[in-house]
Amino acid sequence: MPRNDHERWQMDLEEYIRQGEPEQSEKSTAWKTAIGLQDVDGLKTSEYLLETAKEHIEGKIDIKTAQKRIQSYYEERQTQSEIEEGTKEADIVSARITELLGERTFQFSPAEWKTIHKRLFKDIFPHAGEYRTYNITKSEWVLNGETVLYASADSIRDTLDYDFGQEKNFSFEGLSADDAVKHIAKFTSGIWQIHPFCEGNTRSTAVFVIKYLKTFGFSINNEIFAENSWYFRNSLARANYNDLGKGISATTIYLERFFENLLMGYQNELKNRFIHVDYKEQSAIQSAKSAIEKDLKCNNCTLEELAILKELLKNPSITQKELAGIIGKSERTIKTRTVEMQEKGLIRRENGKRNGRWEVLVKL
Repeated sequence: MPRNDHERWQMDLEEYIRQGEPEQSEKSTAWKTAIGLQDVDGLKTSEYLLETAKEHIEGKIDIKTAQKRIQSYYEERQTQSEIEEGTKEADIVSARITELLGERTFQFSPAEWKTIHKRLFKDIFPHAGEYRTYNITKSEWVLNGETVLYASADSIRDTLDYDFGQEKNFSFEGLSADDAVKHIAKFTSGIWQIHPFCEGNTRSTAVFVIKYLKTFGFSINNEIFAENSWYFRNSLARANYNDLGKGISATTIYLERFFENLLMGYQNELKNRFIHVDYKEQSAIQSAKSAIEKDLKCNNCTLEELAILKELLKNPSITQKELAGIIGKSERTIKTRTVEMQEKGLIRRENGKRNGRWEVLVKL
C-alpha cells in the first residue's frame, strides 16, 4: 500500500477517535493499537485489512465477520506472489488483538497469558500458546547487537509462577502514582524477560499488560502503544541488560517514561535513540524535562485517585454511580474516595449534589 494511502487511512482513523461516537472511538483506538504493535516484528498491514477495519469501526460488520473476511482473503490467494510480503501475519494478528482489546474479560495468571498468545497466533506459529522448549538469544539494535539473557527453557513455569505470585500479593493501596508506575514497569520487564514463547512475546505481553492495567479502572490510552510500540520493545530490552565492564546497568527508566505517558498523561519524549546503550548526551536534558513536567502533575495521587480525576475531567457532571461503573469500584468506595480527594484539595464540588459539577484542582 503506498505511503500516502497509509497516511490518509491514519488520518481517517484519527478522525474516528476525535469525533466519532464513543463505540467508534474505542474500536478505532483498538485497531490503531493492534496495527501499531505489528511494527515490533517489522510487519505491515495490507490495504484490505485497513478497509475491513473501517467497516468494523462504522458498525457495518462485527469483529468476527472482520476476522473471517481477512482469513478468506488469504485462503483465496493460492500463491505467495498473490500475497503482499509480510502482510498475512500482520492482518490476522491485528484483527485478533482488536477482538481481545474489545473484550471485558481478564484473569491475572500465566494461563491467561498463554491463552492470549494462542488466540493471537493460532495457525500462524506451530507452537502458539505453548512454552518454548529450547533456550534463545536475540540480537538487539538497542544493545549494539548483544542479547538479553532470557530465562532458560526449563525454568519458565517456575519463574512465571513466582513473578505472578509476587504480583498477586502486592498491594497498590495508598501507593503514589509515580511509585505505582515504577512497580508496573518492573513487573512488565520481569515477565517479558522470561520470554516464555518461541515468537510473538512482545505483542502478547502488550495485550496482557493493557488488559491488566484496565483492571485498575483506567481508560488506557492505547494510542501510546500504537505510536510507540518499537520504543516499548526497546525499553524492555534495555531494562534487562547489563554490561558492567562498559558501565551499562539494566534500567527501567525508559519503560517508566512510557507508562507515565500511558497512565498519567505525561508528555515524555519517547525516542528510540535515547534508549541505545551508546546514547549519552540526552540523559541530562530528558531527566530535567521529566522533572519539570512532574512538578506540574499530581505526584501524590494514587492510581485509583488518578483514574477518578481523569473521568471527572472528561465529564464534570458525572454521577458517583456512573463513576463507579466506569472505574469498576463500588459506589460506596467512590463516595469515600471523592470525600478524601476533596479533603486533600484534589477536587471540589460546585452547586450541590443534584445539579452540581466536579472541578479538578490539579493538573494531569
